[in-house]
Amino acid sequence: MNIVTLLPFIVLIGAMFLMTRSAKKKQRAAAEMRNEMQPGTGIRTIGGMYATVKEVHDDAVLLEVAPGVHAFYAKNSIGAVLEDEEYNRIVHGTAIDLKSDDAPVVPDDASSLTETDEPAADASDDSPIDLGKKDADTDTATDSAPEAEDAEPKKTDGESGAK
Repeated sequence: MNIVTLLPFIVLIGAMFLMTRSAKKKQRAAAEMRNEMQPGTGIRTIGGMYATVKEVHDDAVLLEVAPGVHAFYAKNSIGAVLEDEEYNRIVHGTAIDLKSDDAPVVPDDASSLTETDEPAADASDDSPIDLGKKDADTDTATDSAPEAEDAEPKKTDGESGAK
């Protein structure tokens, strides 16, 4: 048998081995993270809910999702164990001081505005917008004279006056 014919199979087996190895590493790291949870730790579930760990059991955890509100969750539903600073920043809105100076941060698009500048016109008002176009129905109605009510309607070629 030639080595060239076996090469695609060798590459395929090697790729499968590497993929399963990395997946097992991720699963092991997630299991370690879940096993290191302690009461009082802030977590995020896989559904995106933030809570505080109250009790840790073998396969489940008791979470405080709001003050006085507790719920049991499977350990597998814990997506991330958060650092205290990150949990407080997300849940309680406490900011982390990243800059040492006291200069205010102003976005680039707002740097030219002052307090006396007028805001841009609000597009949410209900006034009609004139685009300079005439409506097709109003063109024909205004160009022709109104017909009298007692006048007979005009007949087309296909209609006859006899009944």
